Amino acid sequence: MHGVNESLKFVPVRIAILIVSDTRTLANDTSGDLLVRRVQDAGHELAERKILRDDIPSIRAQVKAWIDDPLIDVIISSGGTGLTGRDITPEAITPLFEKTIDGFAHVMHMVSFQSVGVSTMQSRSCAGVANNTFIFALPGSNGAVKDGWDKIICLQLDSRHKPCNLIEIMPRLSEK
Repeated sequence: MHGVNESLKFVPVRIAILIVSDTRTLANDTSGDLLVRRVQDAGHELAERKILRDDIPSIRAQVKAWIDDPLIDVIISSGGTGLTGRDITPEAITPLFEKTIDGFAHVMHMVSFQSVGVSTMQSRSCAGVANNTFIFALPGSNGAVKDGWDKIICLQLDSRHKPCNLIEIMPRLSEK
């Protein structure tokens, strides 16, 4: 059976949020606001929140700094995963992955298909692991953020979710 076993202990993690956009600021960053609220409402700690323009070196440097920070367990970005010339989040972050979480993109497309139909094919959502840190790249729309967090990431970051979750394997990420 799958789902959350409420009798188990919840283990919070520290999450950094990166919004990739040429137009958003803290004043109008609705997808970032959604993520922050959902992270905190789930019982996790917001480690940091940044907004960066669609620029590969800037995005890569920020994600790398968070990967190198032992106090950050998870990085979630929103924006820049589409097909336009300015959408470069996957190009910025995937070279940092030690392992790709291929299943995330597949599940994200399945979930998104329920919301936006075949338009999900325009998304290049991705996820990976680097230096014991989980990294997720979501599209920038509020709907995609809700789908990605509510139906996938939130469950996998809940130590009580069965049959398995990402939290229970965190201590083993550095095994050789």
